[in-house]
Amino acid sequence: MRLPVSLWLPLALGVAAVAAGQSPLQRRVVRDVLEYFHGRSNVHFLFKEREVDGVIEREDSSGTFVQLRLGLAQTSCRKRAPQRHCRVLEHRRKPTCLACYKFDTSDVPKVLDKYHNCGPSHHLAVKEIRQRDEAECRAVEEAGKGGDALYLPGMFAFSRGLPA
Repeated sequence: MRLPVSLWLPLALGVAAVAAGQSPLQRRVVRDVLEYFHGRSNVHFLFKEREVDGVIEREDSSGTFVQLRLGLAQTSCRKRAPQRHCRVLEHRRKPTCLACYKFDTSDVPKVLDKYHNCGPSHHLAVKEIRQRDEAECRAVEEAGKGGDALYLPGMFAFSRGLPA
């Protein structure tokens, strides 16, 4: 079955526009989240990237922190037998994933810490889950700071205790 150009062209342009506006680290996070999502035992179909929003990318002395929300759309292809052309099923599952990653400052950035939470879009709005997600993302952002740093003389001061 062949689709007319008027149907697939807007989708292709939309995906290209999303990918063009992403940094290399953001694209890496998207690939990693898709791999994680497809690795789950309860996922039987392939999913494609629908949208990326809420992107935060911050650099500091310990590395680069990337946070984003990835909207997914279910396709017609089974994950065990992927095909070349998988069409998006309009009225099927559309989960949203929150991803927080911390990369080091090397030439080929390594992941220092990461957190992702994928579920139905309406589940991410639950107050308790949102608070947990925020706390986990703060912890990921702090990775590489403090205790992992190089020890330099004079960083710690010791004092004598008073006699008992």
